[in-house]
Amino acid sequence: MHRIVIAFRAFFVVLFNRVRAEQVERALDAGAAKMVEPQSPQVISEKPPDKAPPKPARKAAARNDAINLLAAMQREARLVDFFKEPIAGYSDAQIGAAVRDVHRDCAALLDRLFGLKPIESAAEGAEIEIREGFDPARIRLVGNVAGQPPFRGRLCHHGWEALRCDLPEWTGSERSMLVVSPAEVELR
Repeated sequence: MHRIVIAFRAFFVVLFNRVRAEQVERALDAGAAKMVEPQSPQVISEKPPDKAPPKPARKAAARNDAINLLAAMQREARLVDFFKEPIAGYSDAQIGAAVRDVHRDCAALLDRLFGLKPIESAAEGAEIEIREGFDPARIRLVGNVAGQPPFRGRLCHHGWEALRCDLPEWTGSERSMLVVSPAEVELR
């Protein structure tokens, strides 16, 4: 009975997931190769038969992480819809109401995917000291930059850093690798 359940699960996984289908195909091919027995054990060949070159594994379609992120922002916050909507005919109040939803949903998505936190904990506008050996990738000096650290200056922006990068995994086809959001059709 358990094998029937596994067979049904495998059927639907193979039907809807191309990467899994290719993995199952490779596993079946490998299993079939092990099951082939020589027909006549008396025939001894001095030279072992040439092995067929291994089949090159089909490379799963890969898409750029930027598309994955854009697709997530569209799916969870309708960001692309918001920017592609002509807003000239809407009132400021209507635009503000739409921005509130997009802002909330995008912020939640960014927190979930990246766990963003400020690089500098001081309040913007506070005087801070930049010590010798600072990392220019983490702190960018602007204004009248001269001399050697330590520097004193006003914090203009606290910066951001990601604590993680958990982009959603994409498993679509090569044909759909640039799709940000599929078209939706409601059937009646």
